[in-house]
Amino acid sequence: MKINLSGLTTESRNHASENIDQLSTVDMLKVLNDEDKKVAFAVEAVLPAIAQSVDCIVAAFQQGGRLIYCGAGTSGRLGILDASECPPTYGTPPEQVVALIAGGHEAILHAVENAEDSQTLGQEDLKNIGFNANDVLVGIAASGRTPYTIAALEYAKSLQAKTIALTCNAESEMARVADIAITPIVGPEVITGSSRMKAGTAQKLVLNMLTTGSMIRTGKVYGNLMVDVEATNLKLVQRQINIVMQASHCDHDTAAKALKESGGHCKTAIVMILAQLTADQAHIALKQNNGFIRQVLSEQGK
Repeated sequence: MKINLSGLTTESRNHASENIDQLSTVDMLKVLNDEDKKVAFAVEAVLPAIAQSVDCIVAAFQQGGRLIYCGAGTSGRLGILDASECPPTYGTPPEQVVALIAGGHEAILHAVENAEDSQTLGQEDLKNIGFNANDVLVGIAASGRTPYTIAALEYAKSLQAKTIALTCNAESEMARVADIAITPIVGPEVITGSSRMKAGTAQKLVLNMLTTGSMIRTGKVYGNLMVDVEATNLKLVQRQINIVMQASHCDHDTAAKALKESGGHCKTAIVMILAQLTADQAHIALKQNNGFIRQVLSEQGK
């Protein structure tokens, strides 16, 4: 079957790099760097749609729903990267943010032939994880035309779940299917069609915003501190101590003691110190205030 890619911005030739194979190394890299500078501005232009998406994800979390990423190739791998960082960074259960890639686990490292062209796999993958109306689906594809991702979006819509399309081409089929379209237009790639470059960078920035914004809005950040971070290695053990010290303005020994008594939970340790509560009292207070430290402190008159 013939596919027409000629109208896609991400498949267009970039005039700035037409002679890149004849440039010196430093000039070649300058072309790359100059093009990369455009990405942040493309993302800035779609901040309202990103904000709408964050609010949608937060509402789903509050209803017990999940954030599901779905994509093929580079887009699928970027979703996996973002989802996999949520549990250690924010202490989320692994099932709260889930990433699906066309072709399954094998496709993380190797291309799986025809997986992204399947018009049924996207639906099947969502069924296999029990996708439901409380969840939010973010379909990711630079082109905006990937059959696997479109099928997933259509299935999610059929369940009346909220859907978001993250693409880098205007007026894509995915954008037409989804409830919310996030479309950072980064322009033609330095290497024609290599959408792992500027388009991939834009997608990474947006995905960072979706999860980071959602975690902030659900109380997993205090100030700019990741107060639900899990200490899975020595570096993170020290980071927990630093976070408690910075949040409560205490010394190292006080922070370490509170963390030990709280079972290694930064948020509880911070409330213990600032509100002068026991570990059990701090835990209960946090639970009653949906994990928001500021609400606990306000309730305690602090």
